[in-house]
Amino acid sequence: MTIFSKIIAGKIPSYKIAENDLFYAFLDVFPIAEGHTLVVPKQEIDQFFDLPESMLSEILVFAKPISAAIAKAFPCNRVGLSVIGLEVPHAHLHLVPIRSSDDLNFTKPKLTVTPDQLKVAQEKILAHLNQ
Repeated sequence: MTIFSKIIAGKIPSYKIAENDLFYAFLDVFPIAEGHTLVVPKQEIDQFFDLPESMLSEILVFAKPISAAIAKAFPCNRVGLSVIGLEVPHAHLHLVPIRSSDDLNFTKPKLTVTPDQLKVAQEKILAHLNQ
């Protein structure tokens, strides 16, 4: 069971942004930018492009309102998308508020954030998501 499956099952706490029958979105606790959100399928599938075709399109539809909420909650030029998948063997999509392409550099040091900062980021996104 991956760490993402444990988060989805509620065995590890998370800063949940959204959920449906197929997907779960939550804040990355090791973000590269404030508001960095992960969107994962509930089904544990290692590689992103091993997802069934219907899920590949549905993950983007699920992520669309989350991306819009992130863009409203954090100053950025757009919300970047990235599929890297090297750290956790569970398909996932990164949604990151960016000002330039350099902001999607996952080799840069991660931000150090406190639980209180994550809670505030979660509340900002949820305030725009529930409009």
